[in-house]
Amino acid sequence: MEVKISESWKRVLKDEFEKDYFHNLITFVKKEYKNHTSYPPKNKIFAAFDFCSFEDLKVVIIGQDPYHGYKQANGLCFSVHDKIKHPPSLINIFKELETDLGKPIPKSGNLETWASQGVLLLNATLTVRASEAGSHQKQGWEQFTDAIIQQISNQREEIVFLLWGGFAKKKGSKIDTNKHFVLISGHPSPLSANRGYWFGNKHFSKINDYLKSKGKKEIFW
Repeated sequence: MEVKISESWKRVLKDEFEKDYFHNLITFVKKEYKNHTSYPPKNKIFAAFDFCSFEDLKVVIIGQDPYHGYKQANGLCFSVHDKIKHPPSLINIFKELETDLGKPIPKSGNLETWASQGVLLLNATLTVRASEAGSHQKQGWEQFTDAIIQQISNQREEIVFLLWGGFAKKKGSKIDTNKHFVLISGHPSPLSANRGYWFGNKHFSKINDYLKSKGKKEIFW
């Protein structure tokens, strides 16, 4: 079936688009967007792939669900549209970034600048019904994003994977750690961060140190 996704990813995922589960998933998503307010906007569902080609990929950050609040989700995990208040997890990400690299907390929570540098901001589930967290889970998105992670692990080398929290850790369980650099910590949500599982992980500097060691351009976070 035809999916509006960047050509580099379309080549990698073309077999996935023809599977029965994916056809059923798209039918479900179309029905949800027709009958309910759902996020992100339809033209942003695959935004994470539009900003970051398969060939230019350097870093993968794995999230769970899109934000389900009004105009928050923009298709990139942890990211929000410009002029939208920073959600708690994003605030903690920026706090760690400030401590780690000395970067001031930005006014905008839009992470498109990260994505355009080769950071795939991948939610496990790419859509959600407004105000109903987890409402589009177990419809096929998880199988699709598992396939994405597997293809990256199989076809690329020296990719940095960030597994923040137990969900992401399970999601990344099949990553080939002999080929890739995997960083694990608690989730940046207040529940985890306030228990000491997030702050101080220094993941941003560790990513850039690794990229530099491989002769790759560092990320300007």
